[in-house]
Amino acid sequence: MEKAILVLKDGLVFEGYSFGAKGETVGEVVFNTSITGYQEILTDPSYKGQIVTMTYTEIGNYGINSEDIESAGNPKVEGFIVKEYSDYPSNWRAEEALGEYLKRHGIVGIQGIDTRALTRHIRNYGAQMGIISTEDLDPQSLYEKIKDHPGIDDLDLVSSVTTKEPYKWTERLWRWEGNPSEGDSLSRKLSVVVYDFGVKFNILRNLAEAGFDITVVPATTPAEAILEMNPDAVLLSNGPGNPETVKYGIENARKLLGKKPIFGICLGHQILGLALGGRTYKLKFGHHGGNHPVMDLETGRVEITSQNHNYCVDIQSLRGQVVLTHRNLYDGTEEGMKHVELPVFSVQYHPEAGPGPNDSRYLFQRFREMVELRGVEPPTS
Repeated sequence: MEKAILVLKDGLVFEGYSFGAKGETVGEVVFNTSITGYQEILTDPSYKGQIVTMTYTEIGNYGINSEDIESAGNPKVEGFIVKEYSDYPSNWRAEEALGEYLKRHGIVGIQGIDTRALTRHIRNYGAQMGIISTEDLDPQSLYEKIKDHPGIDDLDLVSSVTTKEPYKWTERLWRWEGNPSEGDSLSRKLSVVVYDFGVKFNILRNLAEAGFDITVVPATTPAEAILEMNPDAVLLSNGPGNPETVKYGIENARKLLGKKPIFGICLGHQILGLALGGRTYKLKFGHHGGNHPVMDLETGRVEITSQNHNYCVDIQSLRGQVVLTHRNLYDGTEEGMKHVELPVFSVQYHPEAGPGPNDSRYLFQRFREMVELRGVEPPTS
């Protein structure tokens, strides 16, 4: 096996072995605590700019298939770190090995390092920039390349993952043949425009399942253009990076408030908070994983959620405008809100993902009910 080296901005060095593409890559090093779902993680646009460390020990054992990707094009991570890579997948759906998939898409990976020690370091000192190389194996040389890196906080990463043109989406959730869908009994579809800040395909599948006619638009689409389309509702999607860099998204969301029902997910939740005049802040090492317990404060119900964010909305900065609806039971962070007057709500986590496996899917139905209660005009004959 060929050697590879990971060097963090604070000088910590990990030596391992290469898998995936050869070369050198730079990104913010974070860790994900999910046991499965590495394919969905690799293709989640919210990871743009980041190198992902998987805390589960063996990765790659079920391979890669073409159906479970969460976005078009290449994987969105900058690099991939695992303890033990399995090059011989065993799954009836597998089409290729993980290493071959990464190699085909130019993603550098490193295996054979102590991911537990790396994770503990990130927890203690926070997420930071790092560099993986399979070519330059001199730790000091790599440290010189990364030590003065400004980081990704000031980058508009959304612009690199959003769709270039509007498109329609019709695919629904997979289900057993003959098993009726929730949307099958709905009398009519409602139209929704999805702002693509880095949308995951499963958000779109869940919207279709809830009975929405879906149009996805680029992140920079003016609010005026959305109002001309006159949809029944608007969804602000997930996406990568610091929400304060997405100034066009904040401004457009502000213009849509009070004019259309709005549902925000992850980055969309943060953009909505900023559009309402609130504040956001960065977490020390972020929430990345599929095992976060969150309480719905309206019902007292606890759901196991998938999360992928480095920033949070300070709900207290919106006192009087919104009420807190969801709280993370790990660290008490605020993870959901709804407006006290307007048909607007949002969550920080990913209700389209399935770690529970379907604990959070009710939010898409809640979205539809909110739109219906607003008094949608019946279709003209």
